[in-house]
Amino acid sequence: MIKEVLHEIEDKMKKSIASLEKELGGLRAGRATPALLEKISIEYYGVPSPIHQVASVSVPEPRTLVIQPWDKSLIKHIEKAIQKSDLGIMPMNDGVVVRLTLPPLSHERRADLVKIARKKAEEGRVAIRNLRRDGNDRVKALEKGGDISEDHAKKGQEDVQKITDRYIKEVDEVLAAKEAEILEV
Repeated sequence: MIKEVLHEIEDKMKKSIASLEKELGGLRAGRATPALLEKISIEYYGVPSPIHQVASVSVPEPRTLVIQPWDKSLIKHIEKAIQKSDLGIMPMNDGVVVRLTLPPLSHERRADLVKIARKKAEEGRVAIRNLRRDGNDRVKALEKGGDISEDHAKKGQEDVQKITDRYIKEVDEVLAAKEAEILEV
C-alpha cells in the first residue's frame, strides 16, 4: 500500500517538473525557440488553434523564428496574433512565411527574466512540497486505519521525504540551467 502511495506521489512530482520545464521553456532567453509561440493561438475556421497546429515553426538562426502556415490565408491572422501577444516582437510577412527576429536582451530584461524564472521555480517547489504533505497524510491515514504498522508508517514518511528532496533538487537544476541560458551573452 505504501509503495502505491510513493509511486503515485513520484508520478505527480514528475508531472510538476515537466510543467515547470514547459513554463520556463516559454521564457525568452537570448535565443529563439518555438516554445515562445505556444501560448499564441489564432482563429482557424472559428476555432482558436495554437500556431504549431496550423503552421511549421523553424529556427534557421539563433535569433530568428520562421513560421510557415500550411494554409497561406492564415498569414495575416498569424501576424495579428503575434502583434497582440506580449512577446513584443514585430512580425515580418513576405507573403509566404512570417519571420520573427528577436532583439538582443538588455541587462535589465535579463535580470527580470531571471526573477520570473525563480518565481516559477518556487511555485514548482511549493507544488512538490504540497505533494509531500499529501503523501504523508495518506501514509498517516493508512497507519490510523490499521493497514500498516507505526514502523512502516515512519519508513513511508522517510521515503516520501527522500523523493521530495530528489525532486526539489531537480527543480533547482532546471532553474540553474534556465538562468545560465538567460544570462549567457
